[in-house]
Amino acid sequence: MLLTKKSSHAPQGAQASSPFVHSLRRGLSQALPTMDRRAFLRRSGLGVGVGIAASQLTLVRKSQAAEGAKVAIGDTKVEVRRTVCTHCSVGCAVDAVVENGVWVRQEPVFDSPINLGAHCAKGASVREHGHGEYRLRYPMKLVNGKYERISWDTALNEITARMKELREASGPDSVYFIGSSKHSNEQSYLLRKFVSFWGSNNCDHQARICHSTTVAGVANTWGYGAMTNSYNDMQNSKCALYIGSNAAEAHPVSMLHMLHAKENGCKMIVVDPRFTRTAAKADEYVRIRSGTDIPFLFGLLYHIFKNGWEDKKYINDRVYGMDKVREEVLAKWTPDKVEEACGVGEAQMYKVAEMMAKNSPATLVWCMGQTQHSIGNAMVRASCIVQLALGNVGKSGGGANIFRGHDNVQGATDVGPNPDSLPGYYGLAEGSWKHFANAWGVDFEWIKGRYASPAMMSKNGITVSRWIDGVLEKNELIDQDSNLRGVFYWGHAPNSQTRGLEMKRAMDKLDLLVVVDPYPSATAAMAAMPGKPEDLNPNRAVYLLPACTQFETSGSATASNRSLQWREKVIEPLWESRSDHMIMYQFAQKLGFDKELVKNYQMQKVKGMDEPVPEDILREINRCVWTIGYTGQSPERLKAHMKNMHMFDVKTLKAKGGKDKETGYDFTGDYFGLPWPCFGTPEMKHPGSPNLYDTSKHVMDGGGNFRANFGVERDGVNLLAEDGSHSVGADLTTGYPEFDHVLLKKLGWWADLTEAEQKAAEGKNWKTDPSGGIIRVAMKVHGCHPFGNAKARAVVWNFPDPIPQHREPIYGTRPDLVAKYPTHDDKNAFWRLPTLYKSLQQKNVADKVYEKYPLILSSGRLVEYEGGGEETRSNPWLAELQQESFVEINPKTAADRGIRNGERVWLSTPTGARLNVQALVTERVAPDTCWMPFHFSGRWQGQDMLAYYPKGAAPVVRGEAVNTATTYGYDSVTMMQETKTTICNVERA
Repeated sequence: MLLTKKSSHAPQGAQASSPFVHSLRRGLSQALPTMDRRAFLRRSGLGVGVGIAASQLTLVRKSQAAEGAKVAIGDTKVEVRRTVCTHCSVGCAVDAVVENGVWVRQEPVFDSPINLGAHCAKGASVREHGHGEYRLRYPMKLVNGKYERISWDTALNEITARMKELREASGPDSVYFIGSSKHSNEQSYLLRKFVSFWGSNNCDHQARICHSTTVAGVANTWGYGAMTNSYNDMQNSKCALYIGSNAAEAHPVSMLHMLHAKENGCKMIVVDPRFTRTAAKADEYVRIRSGTDIPFLFGLLYHIFKNGWEDKKYINDRVYGMDKVREEVLAKWTPDKVEEACGVGEAQMYKVAEMMAKNSPATLVWCMGQTQHSIGNAMVRASCIVQLALGNVGKSGGGANIFRGHDNVQGATDVGPNPDSLPGYYGLAEGSWKHFANAWGVDFEWIKGRYASPAMMSKNGITVSRWIDGVLEKNELIDQDSNLRGVFYWGHAPNSQTRGLEMKRAMDKLDLLVVVDPYPSATAAMAAMPGKPEDLNPNRAVYLLPACTQFETSGSATASNRSLQWREKVIEPLWESRSDHMIMYQFAQKLGFDKELVKNYQMQKVKGMDEPVPEDILREINRCVWTIGYTGQSPERLKAHMKNMHMFDVKTLKAKGGKDKETGYDFTGDYFGLPWPCFGTPEMKHPGSPNLYDTSKHVMDGGGNFRANFGVERDGVNLLAEDGSHSVGADLTTGYPEFDHVLLKKLGWWADLTEAEQKAAEGKNWKTDPSGGIIRVAMKVHGCHPFGNAKARAVVWNFPDPIPQHREPIYGTRPDLVAKYPTHDDKNAFWRLPTLYKSLQQKNVADKVYEKYPLILSSGRLVEYEGGGEETRSNPWLAELQQESFVEINPKTAADRGIRNGERVWLSTPTGARLNVQALVTERVAPDTCWMPFHFSGRWQGQDMLAYYPKGAAPVVRGEAVNTATTYGYDSVTMMQETKTTICNVERA
């Protein structure tokens, strides 16, 4: 912990007047001193023992009494309800003990094959998240700089009236919807449907700024943009390379599987600019300069190719373009060039390459340390290419284990509010819209009429990383009719986004800002905090709506390994909170498309109000999201898995047999959570796919091959897999394209469809056939994958750099390397906005910005907090563990600036922001690097924002947000923000 020690005695003699003591006193006046639990709780206004079950009973009774409900005091009713942790993406199961409607205790699920009975600090305290005292309790409106309580009816009427005004004046694209990676799959899907019926593609969510570069890079390499294997399967690895992943803090329980692997001889390599807790477990730690993943990865390939360690047969049979990569790597990334760019010497590069090559199968893990760069897509593809060269993809113990961030960021990405796709990554083409119109039971022309024009219906929306430019940019430079005038923050933290100073300006200029969240988030305080008078829109309306936590509703969530888990409802909604899907329905009622939105769903009563049944939303997903296999995971199958976790193997995730006692469901062959793709209808009983692209298994046992998603030929070169490269038992023993009605007829397999399936499949492909018949015949009858059998692409011709190229960040400290590795040219109308690259980079070099800001600034996670941190910093058990925002600086850097450990410092960046934080002097970072956690908010350039939160709903711990200060920079494919490589300076406060 970063805490300042406090002496109980006043300094005496010469010490009392020393500069050090004066500095220490000054620091202590600002820093929170070390204290025991009771003192901390007392100081933070919580009262001793606030978190114990008795006080929680009182809290819930207060909530229920406020609604006129009666609480039975006599007979005790105890139930155990199974749910899933709402923090990171590991998917740890929790058994919640509920007594008379009150959640009094929790236990980790020891039978869970994912968490094996373990929890991290966050998971161990999720009960407080549900019963937390610092939640938003009622709808509120900002009036004269203060939040005032209003009724739900008032809030819904006023917000929708303002939405209609904006739509009439500026069109549907003037309103922007930021969804949540905390939403269930059903809520994420419903929000995308809601925004479509509103008539816009201006929606997005957290995945844009954590793994959008992964999704794009991986999907364009081998077919699907997701983790290929699983945490569990890492127990089968012989070598694991972590790059840009601090799993020990960001995904703590995942480390259990890695530690088991190490016990069995697995070699562990950690590559990171910072010596992390994960690095402390490594056999080999490699420190690279932030942003130089490509020189490092291609430096590995140099030695792999030079020594003939590549898997030549695998490359020949299953990979396109590796010859071109080899040629470039050997010519451009010689050991001297690698060392110049990333700082790693030849001997260590050789050692790591040999460890990966000679300990097969090897897995490669990456996280946001690799993705959050202006060349994040290229870094991701470089990681993919290393694994393809070694033949590690499609093998147990190998693959790309890409750890996602939030508990349902994978599912929200798969079926939620993406600005460039419909659920299941269906593009915005007319055929996709017609497919979903049919699934939703609404007329395609009606949906089209909701949009500003047919062209806007097929145009990618603005990304969440750039909504501020949608507000601030000159209108003539934006590729839509109006600037953004209204924004919904629906379960998303603003402090997780870059350019905080400009975001504050954008918030002030809006006509409408709506925050929907169990906790009010930093958005509420930022909106209420006075800004510059010239920025403030006098007609702006700001509303806060209390959403339920995921413990107050039910639904499914998708862990990073693609397994789906069903959460039971633990407690009834507290105070005046409402579930996100209920709020969507109530907005739709006011906006006039409620009947279309819930046409296929039954309604249930919650607190006397109608709410769509989550199971019915999932069944609709099952009927239409064929592309990625979200069709086999019926609510019934998922619930059976959750009740019978003990039947699944902890390494393979496979059930050896067994039946559910209540339903008689037979688990034989299923993989836990039916990891997508789980193809066909639930009745087809596809078991899920534990490891993608594995040709050693039959497709009906979760096996597969690379997806034929990029055509069949390129420049005269065959893109389909070579003869003999196919899934076990396939009737086609060579490469083949994806299945449609034409191919089925050519193969003579059309007659294998039933008469009803033939009628539904006519004119369709496997992704749009509503019967699932094409999938059934291809897989179950003939053992072939409906998406074809092709080669992975080492060269991606539709990306800015077909072969990944290292490019220096827009803000950097090495002008000599900018000259050698410049960034991209500027872009116009890119995701509807102009985007700066080379012009800004060159200006920074010309202005010698690197002299004033000579330190690289990076950021990352702590084990105690999650995401923007508003939820976890409002949890007293977690809040006491880390009470200060801080910056890590190297001892040399600190000494050069006269900074001592624990002192207050000002961290400044080229944005003009100045953050007042505590200094942690440590060799974890190199002399050229600083590091801050990104979970903090509630302080703004030295000012406490407590007065700007709704009363009683401020987080216990508040601190400076690193993203108040982070600079401009976006990925050239996805608009991922560049948070891991910017520049700063640090000086004593």
